[in-house]
Amino acid sequence: MRICGIQGVSAIDFPGRIASVLFLGGCNFRCPFCQNPDLVLNLDSLETHMPDDVVRAIEHRAGFVDGVVVTGGEALIHGQELIPFIRRLRDVGMMVKLDTNGYEIEVLHEVLAQGLIDFVAMDVKTSLSRYEQAAGRSLNVRRIREAVTAILESGVAHEFRTTCVPGLVQEEDVCAIGSLLGSGARYVLQQFRNTSAALLDPRYAGITPYPSGVLQSFRDAIRPLVASVTVRGL
Repeated sequence: MRICGIQGVSAIDFPGRIASVLFLGGCNFRCPFCQNPDLVLNLDSLETHMPDDVVRAIEHRAGFVDGVVVTGGEALIHGQELIPFIRRLRDVGMMVKLDTNGYEIEVLHEVLAQGLIDFVAMDVKTSLSRYEQAAGRSLNVRRIREAVTAILESGVAHEFRTTCVPGLVQEEDVCAIGSLLGSGARYVLQQFRNTSAALLDPRYAGITPYPSGVLQSFRDAIRPLVASVTVRGL
C-alpha cells in the first residue's frame, strides 16, 4: 500500500469533521477527466509515506483533527492491507471516511461489514450504459450496482457524487443515476474543473464546464428520485 500524499487539515472533505486526508496511490480506473493523474500513472515519481509514520502523525493531531479521509487513486485496490490500516486509524480515535469508485466490491463489503468506516463517498461516473467511456476501461457494471446497494443497505452515512463532465454526463444520464440510486440516497452533482495543471487525458482540459444553470436543471430533474441532491463547486 502506497500512501503518496497527506493533507494535514481539511474542513471540507469530511462532512461535520476537521480531517486529515490521505492519498493512496494506484487506481483501477482510467477516467479521462481525473485531476490526480500522477496517483494513477506515475507512482514511481511520487514520494511515499510509511503507514507507521502516517499513523503517528495522525495521532499527534488528535484533539485538533477528529477524522481521516482515505482517498486515492482508489483506496480499495489495496485490499487486505487497507483493512488493518483503517483499524489503526480508528484505534487512535479517528473517525474514518472512505472515498471510492466502488468497483472492488469484495473489499467494500468487508469494510462495511466490519464497521470500519463512518462515512463513505462513492463516485458514480455516469449512467451505466456509458460507464466504460467515463471510467476509461472495460468493466462489469453489475459491480457498480452492487456497490450502490451495499452502501445503501449498510446504514453508514454516505454520499454518491457525479462530476458533470460535458460529453460524459447529460441530463438523461443524471436521471438514470437517480433511478439507480433510489429514494434513500444522498446525491451530489459536482462541477467539472478544467483548470487543473494536468488531467489524465489532456484533451479534457479543452472542455468548457457546464454553466451553473445547467447543473441546477440537472438537480431539479433528479430531485424527485433521491432523498437529497445538492450542487457543489459552482
